[in-house]
Amino acid sequence: MSPTLIAYGALALAIICEVTGSSLLQKSEQFSRLIPTLAMALCFVAALFFLSQALKLIPLGVAYAIWAGLGIVLTSLVSVFVFRFTLDAAALAGIALIVSGVVVMNVFSNSVAH
Repeated sequence: MSPTLIAYGALALAIICEVTGSSLLQKSEQFSRLIPTLAMALCFVAALFFLSQALKLIPLGVAYAIWAGLGIVLTSLVSVFVFRFTLDAAALAGIALIVSGVVVMNVFSNSVAH
């Protein structure tokens, strides 16, 4: 398996763990519920571990932009579909700009590890 594929796989796992941790943060009810709080902490530790593995090949700026950008988008989707929050037009426009930035960075930037 290619090292680049492994690095982006680690980045994907980091994003999934971060989104899961953020969702559990909501469920922890300000750290008053033990199990969601412990699960949240474990998810954030795992997210940072997988991000550190991705950084072995992917430049920090690129990895962090993808991690943060996709994390925002996926966390917003969890908020809508799991927690039943609504997003207004400004929020949707902002999310579209984030996705556009990640796409531009990955398609047109020479900084991205391919």
